Amino acid sequence: MPVPVPVPELGQFNFVQETKENLDWADLVTLDFSKYGTPEGKKELAQELIRAVREDGFFYVKNFNIPQEQVNRQFSLGKQFYDLPLEEKLKYVPEGLDNGAFNGYVPAGRRILDPTTGLRDRTEIYNIPKFDGFFTHNHPAIIQDHLNEIKEFAQALHSEVLDPLHILLALALELPEDYFTNIHRYERKSEDHFRYMKYTKYTPEENKKIGGLWGGGHTDLGSWTLLFRQPVAALQIRNHKTGEWKWVKPQDGTLTVNACDALSFLTGGYVKSTIHRVAAPPKDQEHVDRLGILYFSRPNNDVKLATVAESPVLQREGYTQNEFEKSGNPVPTMEEWTFAKQKWQRTKNVARGDVNHRTAQILPGFREKAYD
Repeated sequence: MPVPVPVPELGQFNFVQETKENLDWADLVTLDFSKYGTPEGKKELAQELIRAVREDGFFYVKNFNIPQEQVNRQFSLGKQFYDLPLEEKLKYVPEGLDNGAFNGYVPAGRRILDPTTGLRDRTEIYNIPKFDGFFTHNHPAIIQDHLNEIKEFAQALHSEVLDPLHILLALALELPEDYFTNIHRYERKSEDHFRYMKYTKYTPEENKKIGGLWGGGHTDLGSWTLLFRQPVAALQIRNHKTGEWKWVKPQDGTLTVNACDALSFLTGGYVKSTIHRVAAPPKDQEHVDRLGILYFSRPNNDVKLATVAESPVLQREGYTQNEFEKSGNPVPTMEEWTFAKQKWQRTKNVARGDVNHRTAQILPGFREKAYD
């Protein structure tokens, strides 16, 4: 478990103790980026990556060249933000939230988790867009005063984690190394964002009413989601082969990474978008809130999400069309896909169990699925 680090002017973020319960943990691949510096190491990592994204969907990355002290500062910043009065946070709700806007503050309570009692979600989100010149950065003082630090941290995630993942994926698919980095260029417009996310706890009685689930099964819409290690056990994944739900164990000094919809479209379903959910923590942790630090990577906005035709691997394995291509519908750009799915995700006052919403058509040719 990381040692709490005093953070000047931010205080100290104290990580809670890991659960002592014997949960059904997923056995996930760990990519050790210390191997990345040699051709042999890259080849080994590429094969490990493709196995992970085809079988489990989630995997760990370690030795990614970002010090734990910098990570701890981001947790401290996130805590300071969520300690602000609600009326201050509400000043930063994005205009057009109900139509898919997502940068800024998304308040809790938009979803009904228990239709009988009206119990709602307690999930708060603060999204910070890329620093690529296309977005306005207007934030509360605690964020604005540390914006350069957040910018450097987010850009380091791009160069130290995402670029290597894109190169490894290209190698695994027998494509030029720069294939995926060329469609995820930082200086070009895309809807990537850095996120502070808070799940406020429920009582044991409330957890029973919502079936022990804080967030239902879903896939993410972009390329990769990066989740920094924090010890409150809640994340669960559904294995692509067995369909079983298993817990994701917090691992010291790692990022937890999952593959998302855009990569599935680009590979005709060869890379599988990870199905995951957020469960109520085990009993020895259900008394604490859960703070998450995440980064969501997405292809550049103008990229068409058509299956990559140049990959010998996809050709040999028969992964040559995605859902849009198979149905004869127009293939969306990443921008079109992002805002279509975000609008669906941000639908207000949806009750859990609403099958019409869970299986809605996001765009012609693609219908969502219920994973709970």
